[in-house]
Amino acid sequence: MPVPSLAGVHKRPLLRDNVFESLRNAIVDGTFEPGERLKDTELEAWLGVSRTPIREALLRLERAGLVIALPGKATIVAPCDQASTLSTQQVVAGLHELAARLAVPLLTEDHISAMAEANARFEQALQGADVESALRADDDFHAVFVTVGGNPVLRDLLEQTTPVLRRVERMRFGSFAARESVAQHAEIIRLARLGDAEAAAKACRENWLSLRFTSAE
Repeated sequence: MPVPSLAGVHKRPLLRDNVFESLRNAIVDGTFEPGERLKDTELEAWLGVSRTPIREALLRLERAGLVIALPGKATIVAPCDQASTLSTQQVVAGLHELAARLAVPLLTEDHISAMAEANARFEQALQGADVESALRADDDFHAVFVTVGGNPVLRDLLEQTTPVLRRVERMRFGSFAARESVAQHAEIIRLARLGDAEAAAKACRENWLSLRFTSAE
């Protein structure tokens, strides 16, 4: 496993959550590729922490479906498997559907404006082929429903499951097909402004289900 180029960037020991997030992000952004073996000693050198928080983070990543532990052998980055990705996508779509259903009756005009602003940034990022900015804007768009809905269990479940889809999102947001999401977001905003929670929830679910798996896009 090659140590990432940002080795040594962590000047202080990381908290457990920071270790988890650093490893998760390295998997999601492709620094650690599918099938790559994750070695404790190299991760310790990169992150500047002991083996204990690394093993705890790897256990969390295994539960999230991002790594596979081979008993007595190694821990490897999980492949971008179509079946497991689809299963996760269905769950994530359902969670966002619920978030919309809970949030729409509580939305203010400021919330609607925040969603519209995020969608404008999303469209601009896609036009500029800026995948990182597109991901942030898409997260900001959907976070309005999740935050306003106020269900902490839903939020925690999304935090656990969404990273599995992030690798697919990266591929999609770098392609022309992602432009469809801009119009889907606009329709969600329209329905939310009308106060139609059920229709907005269904539109939100369809938006997430429109994410297509491909190994070479």
